Amino acid sequence: MAELHVELVSVEREVWSGEAREVIARTTEGEVGILPGHAPLLGQLADGGTVRILQEGGEVVAAVSGGFLSVTDGGVTVLAEVAEMAADIDANRARAAADRARAEGDDDALRRAEGRLRAVGQ
Repeated sequence: MAELHVELVSVEREVWSGEAREVIARTTEGEVGILPGHAPLLGQLADGGTVRILQEGGEVVAAVSGGFLSVTDGGVTVLAEVAEMAADIDANRARAAADRARAEGDDDALRRAEGRLRAVGQ
């Protein structure tokens, strides 16, 4: 099966790099799925979204906020302002952040916290 080369990069560092059979990301225009051979695309990532990278042996999930998704012949590049791997997310802290954001009426912080919770399956 054909694969995509995927780079997930935040402002601070390269978060993940490897081969995948599909990438699913939430953009400001809605959720998009990228398969090998996809037409070139540039999309703006939704704040509080997730990126799912599907591989033969499973999937890699990251919470992302801000940035862009680029699809070229060379593969998929996710350039996020903030990206955090699901395995690195503390669900209790994310729930507390969501509660705090609700109490303060901070919609941006609430979207980010909810994205982190989605990334860990909650």
